[in-house]
Amino acid sequence: MEQLSFFAIPSPCVGICQSDTKGYCSGCFRSRDERFNWLHFSELQKQDIVRLCAARRKRRQYAVFKAQKLLQQQQQASSNNQFDFNQADDTDLLSDLSQFELD
Repeated sequence: MEQLSFFAIPSPCVGICQSDTKGYCSGCFRSRDERFNWLHFSELQKQDIVRLCAARRKRRQYAVFKAQKLLQQQQQASSNNQFDFNQADDTDLLSDLSQFELD
């Protein structure tokens, strides 16, 4: 049973009509079929598509956030010149101590 709706659901199109690598619109996050068949969908189907688009947008924003955070961490790690004790080679330390003499 469909819920009655008093207002038509407008298209979520924002005028940026380019597909990303997964086939979703970069502006509204609808798939090709969802864009081309928008006028033929029922109001319930349109509501579902709008819900899916919002979820896709959030996933994209989270992926971009994670990528930026990872890049920032990598830049901080490369600019940090501290000695990493986990990667130290024990033979180098022993060779340095072999020349050390006690009085």
